[in-house]
Amino acid sequence: MRDAPGPSAFSVHTAAAGPAGSLPITGEMLRSAPSGEIFGMTQNSGMGWNPLLLNRPQYLILGTMGGIRREDGSPLALGYHTGHWEIGLMMEEVAEEITAQQGIPFAGYVSDPCDGRSQGTAGMFDSLPYRNDAAMVLRRLIRSLPTRKGVLGVATCDKGLPAMMVALAGMRDLPGIIVPGGVSLPPVHGEDAGKVQSIGARFSNGELSLKEAADLGCRACATPGGGCQFLGTAATAQVIAEALGMSVPHSALAPSGQPVWKNMGRQSARALLHMEHSGMVMKDILTNRAITNAMVVHAAFGGSTNLLLHLPAIAHAAGLRIPTVQDWNAVNRRVPRLVSVLPNGPVPHPTIRVFLAGGVPEVMLHLRRLGLIDDSVLTVTGRTLGENLDWWATSQRRQEMRNRLIEADGIDPDTVIMNPREAKRKGLASTMTFPTGNLAPEGSVIKSAAIDPSVLDSEGVYRHVGRVKVFTAEKDAIRSIKDGLIQAGDILAIIGRGPSGTGMEETYQLTSALKHLPFGKYVTLITDARFSGVSTGACIGHIGPEALAGGPLGRLRDGDWVEVVVDTVKLEGSVNLVGDGGQPGSPEEGVDILAARTAHPFLAVDPGLPDDTRLWAALQAVSGGTWQGCVYDTDKIIAALEAGRQALGWK
Repeated sequence: MRDAPGPSAFSVHTAAAGPAGSLPITGEMLRSAPSGEIFGMTQNSGMGWNPLLLNRPQYLILGTMGGIRREDGSPLALGYHTGHWEIGLMMEEVAEEITAQQGIPFAGYVSDPCDGRSQGTAGMFDSLPYRNDAAMVLRRLIRSLPTRKGVLGVATCDKGLPAMMVALAGMRDLPGIIVPGGVSLPPVHGEDAGKVQSIGARFSNGELSLKEAADLGCRACATPGGGCQFLGTAATAQVIAEALGMSVPHSALAPSGQPVWKNMGRQSARALLHMEHSGMVMKDILTNRAITNAMVVHAAFGGSTNLLLHLPAIAHAAGLRIPTVQDWNAVNRRVPRLVSVLPNGPVPHPTIRVFLAGGVPEVMLHLRRLGLIDDSVLTVTGRTLGENLDWWATSQRRQEMRNRLIEADGIDPDTVIMNPREAKRKGLASTMTFPTGNLAPEGSVIKSAAIDPSVLDSEGVYRHVGRVKVFTAEKDAIRSIKDGLIQAGDILAIIGRGPSGTGMEETYQLTSALKHLPFGKYVTLITDARFSGVSTGACIGHIGPEALAGGPLGRLRDGDWVEVVVDTVKLEGSVNLVGDGGQPGSPEEGVDILAARTAHPFLAVDPGLPDDTRLWAALQAVSGGTWQGCVYDTDKIIAALEAGRQALGWK
């Protein structure tokens, strides 16, 4: 055999002395404790913990860490993305603090995918379903350590953080805290990680040279850890965790790897121990009022539409009322957008500037003055939100952070997080609108704040009547864009890409291309799929019912006339088929046309859809589907199975 190991590799030991000392057990423990608790001590001793200290309280740290880092930080094995690359550093800080506070830290890991890495690939078919699966595994890990007194979940990105939040929300009688994994920094010279994802489309359309594309692509992730630098799903989820009271104040959007970020981990550990000592548990934090606060903060930040999927799932896990489309609409009608941040501006500040400008507490100060939040809710600090905000308003931390933004970047923090009057003067439109119509009878969503202001009329209304180009695969649509077959005035319909067809894939390949091509602002995209949190433009997603569930979107044909109207002021909108002839007609004509048609001839489940995702799609559909958060509702699923069993006459 070639490359045989040296003699030392064959020096195999067959027994060892074992740890010195003895377990701190009593006769009563041996008589009454489950054998698992005693054997757990044996395992702890075997892993090297001092046996004399094994009666200390135990706390579980769960993280989404990926990759293998050498001691100098260089990669031995790559992770999937920067968002979980430095999670281990934070877990170390938390573990050190728990140990210093006379506790025993345990750690477990459930890594997460990168939505950016999987854009346009079959990997996207697993993106949204991953959240449910990971949340279940995380909950199983929590329950599998029955001696734990509380849990800290360290997570950062698009699916790992929502999964962690859903998992902790479901542990209603246990203390729990979310520790955000932070954000990466933007390059001094270059593009953010959102814009850089369009280099393929821009190169194909002659907007970039090969050298420029290669250079920009190399430097976009300027620091090795943290979520992307824009307010996409990852950053929005961090904001929502803090808005819910699940994280310590001013923890969302901290720069990964830096001392201020690591210190937040130690603060979180101390807060968890305080929760446990004072008897506070997750159900004390997560209430219907906290869910409403999170929706309000989401609107004020201009957050990702993906939180329409994740916040209802958190509410469901916590046993709370699930917010409806009407609830979201009402919140967005009354809450002004206050944050100027990538990708929607008006000035494209990266998330690190939002953190230095005051982050979530600063925004909530404005919202409290407007009477838009309930500051009587409890948070993981053991104090009410109002008490936290009172501290923040006069804290040295607030002043130092805001001064640092001025010193480092020359940016006035009040131009990043604005007061309502200044935000209105700068034209910050409200965040979301929920169009309906004959193509979206169950509704849809558009981040109306992301529509280019230059294509709005004087009253803030976007109107587009055009012929539709229908695609049943995202890869065909992006190829058409790269080949110059999409032009200003077109309406793109991407159908059959909802939960049943693809696991409800993100279509950021398309939206990023349209955002950064000169004609893109004159193109409208409609789909039953979803969008990345960084998507911008006239993009309408989550159209329901989805095409493969019989939705009228699935009966569109090339050349049909479609009318899209979005009022960014009144937050009203519609998406209608208005004819199939030489000239557009009316929505009423469109209803008749759709009623007479069968489904598009190429409408089908993607042939690459994994069985795992097909099962996820069926279970979440029975549970209420997209507008209920794509959750697993156990009672509804069991009832559906029982009804099917009875219909088949099975005993």
